[in-house]
Amino acid sequence: MNTRVYTYDSTLRDGEQCEGITLSLEDKLRIARRLDDFGIDYIEGGFPASNPKDIAFFKRMSEMPLAHAQVVAFGSTCRKGVAAAEDQGLADLLESGAPVVAIVGKTWDAQVTRALQTTLEENLRMISESVAYLKAAGRRVVFDAEHFFDGYKANPEYALACVRAASEAGADSVDLCETNGGALPFEVEEIVAAVARELPDQALGVHCHNDSGCAVANALAAVRAGATQVQGTVNGIGERVGNTDLLTVIADLELKMGRECVGPEKLRELTRVSHYVAEMCNVSVPGNHPYTGASAFAHKGGLHASAIARFREAYEHASPASVGNDTRMIVSELAGKASLVQKAAAMGIDLSDEGVDVQAILDDIKAREAVGYSYEVADGSLALLLLRALGKYEPAFSLESFRVIVDDFTYMGAAAQGAMSEATIKIHVGEKRFVATGEGTGPVGALDSALRMVLAESYPEVAGMELIDYKVRLLDESQGTDAITRVTITTADARGSWGTVGVSENVIEASWNALVDSIEYGLLRMAE
Repeated sequence: MNTRVYTYDSTLRDGEQCEGITLSLEDKLRIARRLDDFGIDYIEGGFPASNPKDIAFFKRMSEMPLAHAQVVAFGSTCRKGVAAAEDQGLADLLESGAPVVAIVGKTWDAQVTRALQTTLEENLRMISESVAYLKAAGRRVVFDAEHFFDGYKANPEYALACVRAASEAGADSVDLCETNGGALPFEVEEIVAAVARELPDQALGVHCHNDSGCAVANALAAVRAGATQVQGTVNGIGERVGNTDLLTVIADLELKMGRECVGPEKLRELTRVSHYVAEMCNVSVPGNHPYTGASAFAHKGGLHASAIARFREAYEHASPASVGNDTRMIVSELAGKASLVQKAAAMGIDLSDEGVDVQAILDDIKAREAVGYSYEVADGSLALLLLRALGKYEPAFSLESFRVIVDDFTYMGAAAQGAMSEATIKIHVGEKRFVATGEGTGPVGALDSALRMVLAESYPEVAGMELIDYKVRLLDESQGTDAITRVTITTADARGSWGTVGVSENVIEASWNALVDSIEYGLLRMAE
C-alpha cells in the first residue's frame, strides 16, 4: 500500500476568509516560504486577478524559488454558455503562471439549478471543458467538487457524473468538498469509498469544513477510504467555524496511521509552524489546541504530575518532542536549549562555544515571552537579544529622548480625517548629537521618518530599508486601554525581510522598541 498522503494548504485563500484575519502581501509571502520549508506539497495562493494583492502574490511567487511546494491558483469552471477558451476566469488562472490550478465546480443538482440557474447537462460541460482546457495548457489540475457530500446524498448518480466528467477530462486529483461541514465521519468514509470504487484509477482528495466539529475526523476517514490528498489550513482557520486543521491531520496521519506527509524530521517543526502562522495572522494558538497548544502536554500538580515521571504514556498520547512541543509541569515555553542553539546557528550566531550559558539565555527568552514578547516572527529582535547576551552587540546609536504630537485642526467628531503626527527625536551616534523632526499620517510613520533623518549622515544605508508591515495586538483585552501591547514590525531591504517586536503598556513605546530593533538589525545585515 502506498503510504504517501499529499498535503494541500489553503491558509492563504480559504483561511484568510476567517472573520478578523487579514493578511498583507508580505504576510502571505512569508507564510508560503515557511510552509515550503515545512514540506507542504501544495500552497493555494488565492484568486488571480480578483484583487491587486493576489495578483502581486503570484507575480512575487514566480520570482521566488521554492524548495518543495508547488503554488496553486484557485478559480471556478468556465461560466455557463461560455466556452472554456473564451472564459476570462480561466484565462486569469493561466496568466498567474502557477504550475497547479484548482477549479471548483458544482456537484449538487440543487446547486446547479438554483444557484447557477443552468441545466445539469451544461454543468457537466462546464466541468469537462474547463479541466480539459487547463490540462491542454500544461497545468496540473485539481478539481474541487463543491458540496459533493450533500450532492451525493441528494442524487448520487449526478454527483458521480460530475466527478467522472472531471476525471475523464484529465484532472490530476478530484478533491471531494464537504462544503457545509455537516457530514459525519462514517458518512464521509462510505461516500469516498463509493467514489473510489467508481473511479479506481483516479487520485482523490478531500476538503472539509468544521461546522459539526468533525473536519479532522472526516479527513482521516477519507484517507481510510482511499483519499491520497488532504486540503486544510494551518490551525484550522477559515470561514464560519473553520476548515480542517491540516497540522493536526499531518500529525495524526504520521503518528497514528503510519502515513507519510512531511516525514518525522519536519514533523518536529509542527508546533513552530502553528505558532508562526498564528502570529502572522495576529491571533493566538489556543492553549488546548491539539499537538501544538501550550497546554497540549501540560500537567498540573497531583496525580498526573507524579504519574507522568513513571508512566508518561498514561497521560501523553504521543511524544511532545515528535511535534516540537514540550511536557509542562508548571511553566515552560516551547523551545529547548537544542532548538535555540539550532535557531541561532541559522542566523549565523554560535551558541555552542564552551562557557556560553544557553540555559540563562533561554530563561531570559521565557521571561520575556511570559510578559508578552513573541520571537516566532521576530528574528531580528531575537538575533539582537542573543548578541547582547554574548556581549557581541554594539548599538548603532543611543536615545536621548523622543516626543510625538498628533494634530487634527478640523473638528468633525467621529468622522474626523486628516490628522498628522509629528515626532521629534534626539539621539547620539558616537560623540555626535542629532536632532530631527519627522511627519507622518500616524505616530509610527513619524517616528520612522525622524529616525531615518537623524541616522542618514552616519548610516546612509538606512535609505535602503523600508517598513512594510505593522501590527498591534492587545495581550490582555480585559485591561482596556491599560492593556499590555505587543507591536510587530516587518522591514525589508533588497535582500529580503525581517521581523522585530516591542512590548509595553504604551503602544508608542512598544512601537519605538520594535522600530529601533528593525533599524539596528537591518544595519547588522548590511554589515554582514
